[in-house]
Amino acid sequence: MTTSASIPASARASSIVERFAPTLVAWQRAHGRHALPWQRLDTGRDAYPVWLAEIMLQQTQVAAVIPFYRRFLARFPDVNTLAEASQDEVMACWSGLGYYSRARNLHAAARRVLSEFGGAFPDDPEALESLPGVGRSTAAAVAVFAFGRRAAILDGNVKRVLARVFAIEGVPSSSATTRRMWALAEELLPTHDLDRYTQGLMDLGATVCTPRNPACTSCPFELDCLAHRQGRVAELPHRAPRKRLPERRVAMLLITRGNEVLLERRPPTGIWGGLWSLPESEPFEDLEEFRPRVERFGEVASLQSATGFTHGFTHFVLHADVVHACMREPSHAKRIAASVDTQRWVDSADALELGLPAPVRTLMRARA
Repeated sequence: MTTSASIPASARASSIVERFAPTLVAWQRAHGRHALPWQRLDTGRDAYPVWLAEIMLQQTQVAAVIPFYRRFLARFPDVNTLAEASQDEVMACWSGLGYYSRARNLHAAARRVLSEFGGAFPDDPEALESLPGVGRSTAAAVAVFAFGRRAAILDGNVKRVLARVFAIEGVPSSSATTRRMWALAEELLPTHDLDRYTQGLMDLGATVCTPRNPACTSCPFELDCLAHRQGRVAELPHRAPRKRLPERRVAMLLITRGNEVLLERRPPTGIWGGLWSLPESEPFEDLEEFRPRVERFGEVASLQSATGFTHGFTHFVLHADVVHACMREPSHAKRIAASVDTQRWVDSADALELGLPAPVRTLMRARA
């Protein structure tokens, strides 16, 4: 009698390929997620909410996205409304979700859809991929869910599922491994139930085949998964060696004048690109070093250290010391303006309505 353990791995993998899609579709129908606010597993729906959700879900978990998605969709219910909004309005609504280049790309893409496609998203994955912020996998997801197109996705969750089920060696971020995974993702595509199959991949990676402590006994591929059979679930997918993140220290200037605070728009690229924040400076050893910097905005009543913060980014850790410069209220005739383009005096309460970095918003809220 031939046991499954005696079947060569290549033969078992081939067998998995044949039944992968129908197994996953059946599992999604019975155990997948069906009540996400952007979700409806049929085709012919508006592409805008699908695209919006897919952009927000890049590098962000569903639970964190849902409240932002609902608020954003209420404020910008269609692509035309989003395209016609100002960047400040878009960034303010995105504030707190992080990875702000997504918001800038979202706004730019909406304007492209309006100007180049007449306000209607194209249904071709390659055309979708030409939009700012839309990569191959995101374009495929929009094409599948909104238009019923046959296209493969390959986000982080899917890479993990494929690496384990098919025991794929190599770091998924490497170009060679990525090419192998894309080839497999294309091979696995069914001809029917594409929306449910695609959602099933997302659901399996997010709820069962998780990075740590995966629920293998709840997986529809428990008996087929090569990583599970080989005792390598914790090992796969391979991880790139972790590097110690560099650390950076800056000083942020909290310059207040009565109920107003001075804000400065950050450059369009880089961390917190396009958001309003506190003016930055080099770290300080002596508070008096900052006096000449702030005196151009008026007479300094007091200068003192305030509670700073530490914030982690993908590539470095930021330590921010905060200097609070309280300015005397000048007479109206002597009132000193900020730079029109990049700086603005804002009422402290109104500042919370602007697009602010999350740690700066927390700081501002604490003193409101």
